[in-house]
Amino acid sequence: MSRYVVKTRADGDALKRAAIAIEQSSWNALGYLHFTRAHFRHYDELLERYADFQVCLVDEDTGYPVAIGCSVPFYCDDTSRLPSEGWDWIVESAWRADAPPNMLGGLGISVPQVHRSKGLARLVIKAMREIADQCGFDGVVIPVRPTAKWKYPNVPMSEYIGWTDEKGRTYDPWLRSHLAAGGRIVGEAQRSMVVEEPVAFWETWTGRTFNRTGDYAIDGALAPVSIELESGVGKYVEPNVWFAYAD
Repeated sequence: MSRYVVKTRADGDALKRAAIAIEQSSWNALGYLHFTRAHFRHYDELLERYADFQVCLVDEDTGYPVAIGCSVPFYCDDTSRLPSEGWDWIVESAWRADAPPNMLGGLGISVPQVHRSKGLARLVIKAMREIADQCGFDGVVIPVRPTAKWKYPNVPMSEYIGWTDEKGRTYDPWLRSHLAAGGRIVGEAQRSMVVEEPVAFWETWTGRTFNRTGDYAIDGALAPVSIELESGVGKYVEPNVWFAYAD
């Protein structure tokens, strides 16, 4: 049975390259999310600046990471009143560094398909919580992206959160995993990631032509993309769910 050890991107260039490859592979189909203003301007540089906050769960037998978690330290004055701007807000707050950090913001967990359903994501979350504790932070907050929400882009997140499955459990598997890992839902991040780009950008990503103004569901998106031909712009506003982890 494999055993895992927690390392970070600061532990060597080979590990850093492997972590980047895993993240890129996991998020390739959702590459348009890389074009939020915060992601495009600051994300990669923040991961370099805070390399020791980038979790790499390494298989001891192979020496290769099987799961990664990206996070950054930032200041948060009240986890009970987190803003509607989730993922982008964490990145921008970490970049500005207006005050000494007191919180760890989780930005994503990536697990290759072959290693999923092994409980590895929970180990990554545990590692994030341990890093926060070692730094003397108040905890970890994560704007969670429900993995099955894309199937229901027109359902409000407030309604989707309340869905349950046939066993009475929270319907969405990723929300369920965070709850099982000890997280608690503290609100919605209705504008967690905002991508505003020319219509041609969206046509390239989707492989389709938009002939009229309106809202369109696209693969993987948690809400429709709003296409406005008059201005030549398409806007995607992604809702997430705020989770907080505190000791």
